[in-house]
Amino acid sequence: MREIYISVVLILLITTGHSQYAENDWEDRDSWMNLDDIYNYGSIKEGSYVADIGCHEGYMSFHLSQIVGEEGKIYAVDVRDDRLETLEEIAGKRGVKNIETILGDYDNPNLPERSLDVVIIIDAYHEIKDYKEVLQHIKKSLKPNGKLLILEKLKSKIVGKTRAEQTAAHSLSAGYVEEELAEAGFVDMESYENLGYWENNKEKEIWIIVGKLPSS
Repeated sequence: MREIYISVVLILLITTGHSQYAENDWEDRDSWMNLDDIYNYGSIKEGSYVADIGCHEGYMSFHLSQIVGEEGKIYAVDVRDDRLETLEEIAGKRGVKNIETILGDYDNPNLPERSLDVVIIIDAYHEIKDYKEVLQHIKKSLKPNGKLLILEKLKSKIVGKTRAEQTAAHSLSAGYVEEELAEAGFVDMESYENLGYWENNKEKEIWIIVGKLPSS
């Protein structure tokens, strides 16, 4: 009986996704994610062209679409077709027309070159194994002085652990990411910590790092 119960739980997790990703859980996510931090630190405004890498079903993409308006555009990127199909269905239902979905590869988000004001990666950078290649592709997609914003959660139990140990726990510290962005050629790094708690769990502190593409 215990084996049957575990199988049912696994099926539910696979089909419904994590709570913060499914559309019917977005309202709850609004209660603990400070969206204004993302808009302000990323300098996202009306008319901005923004990529949302690791968009899942579109939680952040739809919020961003309201900020950038008709003159702006959101590129929603994910490596899974089913997530993008769901996002497109939601966009159709809501009448949202400024979001374009892109099926990314694990080492390349397949973004248009020199087109973006901001690229954001929320709770997904720790999953990217080929992060060096991905960062180079992101650099090519940004306009001069364009920004890359990475938001992650740091679980208290893995503070001080190696990068491999942290990513195995689906978490990552700001220090590793800042070094990687600098190595990739991003400049004027800004780091923001203590930005609340992921899912209101005080063991998962939210932080943001913003790097800028050099003007030349």
